[in-house]
Amino acid sequence: MDNGTAVSVSSAGTKRAAGPEAARLLRLATTASVATACILIVVKLIAFLLTDSVSVLSTLVDSLLDAAASIINLIAVRHALVPADREHRFGHGKAEPLAALGQAAFITGSAVFLIIEASQRFVSPRSLMNGDIGIAVMVFSILATMALVMLQRYVIRRTGSLAIKADSLHYVGDILVNAAVIVALVLTAQFGWRYIDPIFGLAIAAYILFNAWQISAGAMDMLMDRELPEDERARIREIALAHSSVKGLHDLRTRASGQQIFIQGHIEMDGALSLLKAHAIADEVEDELRQAFPGAEVILHQDPYGVEEERARFA
Repeated sequence: MDNGTAVSVSSAGTKRAAGPEAARLLRLATTASVATACILIVVKLIAFLLTDSVSVLSTLVDSLLDAAASIINLIAVRHALVPADREHRFGHGKAEPLAALGQAAFITGSAVFLIIEASQRFVSPRSLMNGDIGIAVMVFSILATMALVMLQRYVIRRTGSLAIKADSLHYVGDILVNAAVIVALVLTAQFGWRYIDPIFGLAIAAYILFNAWQISAGAMDMLMDRELPEDERARIREIALAHSSVKGLHDLRTRASGQQIFIQGHIEMDGALSLLKAHAIADEVEDELRQAFPGAEVILHQDPYGVEEERARFA
């Protein structure tokens, strides 16, 4: 197997990394995510102790779960990058969606906790203290999170990692949540609206639950071997049929497992071709598909054109 770095050009014109370069970027992103979450936990804990704000508490809990999720991602990504072995012939890529389901469970638990805490504040509202400290911490959190998200988006463009996409989704949400908390703190401090704080806490909990649902849905798609998006399947057909000797393509099957993509299909060629020539053409098409989808495992069966045979129903 080639251990060099392969790249492809995305629709945005960005070269996509594979192999060692992709592994390096994924490790960088996961490590940065854990470090950022740990820093935010410390500053938000201090802010909550000084302000007693449920909105600040909500962001603290969210950061705690972000740290847990990021650690899970770090472990899962490293495991998913382990090459295929005798016991795992298709690689270890499904460690990513399994980790994502674990993240969704953590996130759901945090949302339930916030709903309970915010509901208690409706019954027994409290005045906030040191609101200016809370605002300063939220501003710091936004800046730190924006820096992390910029790094993650670069890694996503270069690798297409679903695990990093899921992790980035948390932190994009955190930016919005922290901004909402600033609004809640300002309104409470300026106008004394004590119920604004728990209202924002409930809104944040609802947003967290929505994120958990999105992550779970994406993880289940991968675990259930859902087909690649239709635009990518169309691109596969276009590449295969662009070869002058390929007259048709059927029974196309695709799936993703972490970073690994699997492409299988039957290409149709002139039945008069020799087996050696047909094999060479199939190799050429497979190579072109691997260039378009770096790191993909491609298997193409050769069929004589025009021969009637039973075909897959949904190919």
